[in-house]
Amino acid sequence: MRIIRTRDYEHMSRQAANIISAQVILKPTSVLGLATGSSPIGTYQQLIDWYKKGDLDFSKVTAVNLDEYVGLGRSHPQSYAYFMNYNFFDHVNIQAYRTNIPNGMNYDVEAECSRYDQVIRDLGGIDLQLLGLGVNGHIGFNEPDEVFAKGTHRVTLSQSTKEANQRFFNNVDEVPDHAYTMGIFDIIQAKRVVMVASGENKAQAIKDAFFGPITPKVPASILQFHRDFTLVADDAALSLL
Repeated sequence: MRIIRTRDYEHMSRQAANIISAQVILKPTSVLGLATGSSPIGTYQQLIDWYKKGDLDFSKVTAVNLDEYVGLGRSHPQSYAYFMNYNFFDHVNIQAYRTNIPNGMNYDVEAECSRYDQVIRDLGGIDLQLLGLGVNGHIGFNEPDEVFAKGTHRVTLSQSTKEANQRFFNNVDEVPDHAYTMGIFDIIQAKRVVMVASGENKAQAIKDAFFGPITPKVPASILQFHRDFTLVADDAALSLL
């Protein structure tokens, strides 16, 4: 595990974007696992800026997103499909058919999970996975549990996760109760994993995940096993280390 300590959110975002841009330049056909939420927005903004300056080309990149709310279609303003289009895809030259996100409107759980696992397998796995970190240690929507969930699955969101995401909705009651999420197996099998974390509210989760026992009660702790994992975090997020 490597830790890149940064001054603040902006510095963190630029450092993470440096790693991703190098991946795309060195392998233009990269499969990128992408995350949503507030943590990676700055990273996407930096990548967009470099693309507009002519430094990056995403035309051959394939994207595989971590998760999607169950019950929200791609055009819903709070869906993660909409989030990715608004914050990244619509601003670079990635091909729409190369972007993959779980279908939140497919209520056949087994079929949708099997389909998404097959998408990842057909791509040959993920070259670089970008992650955020939940305050309870979740990655994607893999919530604390008794076991590590291997493949794509439907998860019931914890109250803390719903509260953390309510800023995108009018109130916490509007946050969906369930989501589809990529499983731990696909995340840990990515060739490289980069996590971004900012703010004091992430400090305890970082301490528990990377300086405590490996346990499904702190899903991110599994990354201690990863052979090429980089944590990019600001001073506030690293304040308990």
